[in-house]
Amino acid sequence: MEESIPAGSVKLKETGSLLTGKFTTATDVSDIDALVSKALEYKADPYKDSQLGARKRIGLLFLNPSLRTRLSTQIAARNLGMEAIVFNVDKEGWQLEFEEGAIMSGSTSEHVKDAAPILGSYFDILCIRTFPSLVNRTDDYSELYISEFIKYCGRPVISLESATLHPLQSLTDVITITEQTLQRPADFKGRKPKVVLTWAPHVKPLPQCVANSFSQWMCAWQGKSEFVISHPGEYELAPEFTNGARIEYDQDKALKDADFVYVKNWSTYNDYGKIFENDPSWMLSVEKLQLTRQAKVMHCLPVRRNVELSDEVLDSTHSIVTQQAGNRVWAAQAVISELLRR
Repeated sequence: MEESIPAGSVKLKETGSLLTGKFTTATDVSDIDALVSKALEYKADPYKDSQLGARKRIGLLFLNPSLRTRLSTQIAARNLGMEAIVFNVDKEGWQLEFEEGAIMSGSTSEHVKDAAPILGSYFDILCIRTFPSLVNRTDDYSELYISEFIKYCGRPVISLESATLHPLQSLTDVITITEQTLQRPADFKGRKPKVVLTWAPHVKPLPQCVANSFSQWMCAWQGKSEFVISHPGEYELAPEFTNGARIEYDQDKALKDADFVYVKNWSTYNDYGKIFENDPSWMLSVEKLQLTRQAKVMHCLPVRRNVELSDEVLDSTHSIVTQQAGNRVWAAQAVISELLRR
């Protein structure tokens, strides 16, 4: 296994940013390991760049609710000295129009072409959280909402989750896996960790964005893990995000010798936004974990207890969901600091 550099052991390269002018996808990152190392440095010393964002503002725009994403990004920005302002667009603002050439005689009151440049004049960095309709796949996968903000605001944009991807969550996941492997080097001597993303039941259709994003990041993190995706046959993900992963429809085979198991529900991609199967046997249990190498269990939260994951797993030493959620701050802080340095 090619080990990541522990936080604080070397200085990161100062030549150029690790990001393009935005953070919406894994392809915006030039060096995933360097960004992970930066996040772990902030975890070791949260205020080491406390003046980097002095007299700068970051705007957090939410078109759907949030808990960890909102709070962790606010904390990260303040650790860097920024003023963080939250605006719930869906509850506190005008309903926005995103279609080009729209005749606005309906329910929308303001076009993104007018709103986004104003927001760009208010903030130094703009963060957007959107959500898919799960009705029209073409519309959702066009990423119209976030792309229009990028087009018109004139500022670096961070995705706080979009219709298809959740990059801050995925960076957090890579940070957590890296941290775990560094804490237990003997367990991974001479081999890569096996990481399994497994589908789980849920009471309603959920987006594919977390699963898409985790798959994209794990495949982009080339050579650092053995990555397997397991799901019922009807729950294929978009192929552009799973290229490089092994797909296994038998969950027991997928779990064999796993080191990390990431549990997540998602709705159907091909016949879009549906629940075709909700077999409770796909819920991860302690018995199933006996197939693994005492695997650590991950979930992005919120989690439906005893539907997606059993109490006995979530409350056991297998679970690292609290560590994972805590690392959301350091993922956001690393990203914001890179954009501030551009």
